Amino acid sequence: MPSRLLLNHHTAVLPAGARPGGAVHAFHQRLPGYAPTPLRDMPDLAAATGVGRVLVKDESSRMGLPAFKILGASWATYRALCARLGGEPEWASLDDLAAVVADRLGPLRLVTATDGNHGRAVARMAALLGLSATILVPDGTAAARIDGIVSEGAEVVVVPGTYDDAVTVSAGMESDRDLVVSDTSWPGYEDPPRWVVEGYSTIFAEVDAQLVGADGDDVVVSPEGVVVRAGAVVDVAVMPLGVGALGASAGACLRAGRQPDDGPLLIGVEPDTAACVAAAVAAGHVVEVPGHHRSIMAGLNCGLASMLALPAIRATFDAFVAIDDDRCRQAMRAHADAGMDVGETGAAALAGLMAVVDEHRVELPLPDQATVLLLATEGVTDPVNFASVVGRPPR
Repeated sequence: MPSRLLLNHHTAVLPAGARPGGAVHAFHQRLPGYAPTPLRDMPDLAAATGVGRVLVKDESSRMGLPAFKILGASWATYRALCARLGGEPEWASLDDLAAVVADRLGPLRLVTATDGNHGRAVARMAALLGLSATILVPDGTAAARIDGIVSEGAEVVVVPGTYDDAVTVSAGMESDRDLVVSDTSWPGYEDPPRWVVEGYSTIFAEVDAQLVGADGDDVVVSPEGVVVRAGAVVDVAVMPLGVGALGASAGACLRAGRQPDDGPLLIGVEPDTAACVAAAVAAGHVVEVPGHHRSIMAGLNCGLASMLALPAIRATFDAFVAIDDDRCRQAMRAHADAGMDVGETGAAALAGLMAVVDEHRVELPLPDQATVLLLATEGVTDPVNFASVVGRPPR
């Protein structure tokens, strides 16, 4: 079915200080397995969409996990533990931090609700810190995603209903022994989701470095399509939106302190059955998009936008496009044909770009020969569905 476009004629300016400082990136650089993810120059995708250039920030593998979520989960977990400790302890490794937590706080359990990737990231942090974890998922969650969470040593509880129902259950589990690390907010619960948003800023710190390069030379691309140095200026950035945490981070990092017409055009992408951020922007406040939400873009199946993330998104995003699963499948195949296997949510940014250029050029004209930044947020997290869409198993 046709996609839906909502234009956001924002006039507010997000304060320049809304962008997190370098402490977040420095923290991630101390974690085991940290390395910047590739920024890929994808000429086949540029040709397929009729734009000048497509750069894809490839989050299909991040610190041993198939998605970017560990960036937010790790920083939020760390800050939440520091809050309970009364300040930042001294530590050289996560083993040191785990010893401090065990000595001063005793046994703790991390809890969160998830459609898959955030929960697995929280479970990974629990394992690294010697903590237990209980992860709540909505019924209908793909078995492969549940298996991924279990592989981190966590307990998985299936909650009847939607992702938002799982969030409601998790909200009641905070206690002296239980620490809820959610990427969405509700009244009285804002700090951990704020830290999640801050955690995602590492993505954009890496993009800044990859675009500018050490000497600002023109693009030099390896045979694998990895941008080694670039002098590109991004004209358009397309971001998938679930509850809005990633969008809030993108807005703060790409547009904070800039006038409404300054900086890249920001476009958010949502499933047409769960376009909760667009609904909230249109209403001026959080509104519920009723479920069940059954899009194959599982990480975006959210009926309520984060009230914490919404102000930054309203102040920085220019448009929102709601797409159906067929458009997502088309994008998955295009990614695969271009040599990049991604999951359903990972293909959403490209799917949104395709919808804009195919259906909404009049309402939302893109700059001539635009350089477009896409965020591919996950690798293949449901191999069975990937194979049914693409016609082969993932590489």
